[in-house]
Amino acid sequence: MHQVTINNDLIGLTTLDYGAIVQKILIKDKNGREHNCAIGFESPEDYLKDHRFLGACVGRFAGRISKGQFSIAETTYQIFEEDGVHLHGGQQGFGRRFWKLIDHSEAPDPCVTYQYISPHLEEGYPGQVIVNVTYQLLGNSLKILHKATTDRPTIVNLTNHSYFKLDEETTLDDLVLQIQSEKRLVTDEKLLPTGHIELVENTKFDFRQPKRIENLRLDTPYVVDPAKKPLAIVRSLRSGIQLSVSSNQPALVVYTPEDLAAICFETQNYPDAPNQPSFPSSLLLPGETYINESFFTFDLVP
Repeated sequence: MHQVTINNDLIGLTTLDYGAIVQKILIKDKNGREHNCAIGFESPEDYLKDHRFLGACVGRFAGRISKGQFSIAETTYQIFEEDGVHLHGGQQGFGRRFWKLIDHSEAPDPCVTYQYISPHLEEGYPGQVIVNVTYQLLGNSLKILHKATTDRPTIVNLTNHSYFKLDEETTLDDLVLQIQSEKRLVTDEKLLPTGHIELVENTKFDFRQPKRIENLRLDTPYVVDPAKKPLAIVRSLRSGIQLSVSSNQPALVVYTPEDLAAICFETQNYPDAPNQPSFPSSLLLPGETYINESFFTFDLVP
């Protein structure tokens, strides 16, 4: 397992070739102290036992798929499921594979690129898919660019699964969150989308105006408009660190686990899109290029 670290004057980023994982994001807080905004393990080998997808590139389909199957044209493909749910690409998705380092540049805008070639029918998905993920530092922003191509029709939905922690507190309750979204996907008890879309107005999911997270815990797919920038903002009044998220994707899954003082912003397509005809298509055809371009921008606020 190999680490690559890139830096500019504002951000230090450490990544791993296993899972194309973001291991560390080092930012200085309002007191000038260096803070790691990405929850992870100090020892890279510990990621081999991780089940949270800490910092990983998840795919071939990020999020949940229902029924243990999906269809393309007249062909149905069986995929791994537990209790009716396929999650983050299966038993050993992209986040549990070794990637190849194909580019590492230090200046002027440092970047690192990893590649993974997923063979036909890996985890049940059709087509050989070539995936590149590039992490690039642009001023106070971390740009994450996922690209994928295929040799036959398949489905692709990629995201980064970093758990952001903006201060040293043991709870998220005092973080201030804003989400530029009027709607969310309704999910069932297994967190699978029902196909219905609900207005967030007058519900606990309404973060259109900044407010403290308090004791609310989310695992919620929000419908977003990529033209609205940023899609989400979270800030710590303790450290002064603020994170803004922008993306070209139609959904933002906001996840605040019950047992971890961290927040995930999963920029992606709608979960279960392959089995929900009304959702944006996740189909990728030969000759096309899948692109997920997302920006995570760090600022200091009073």
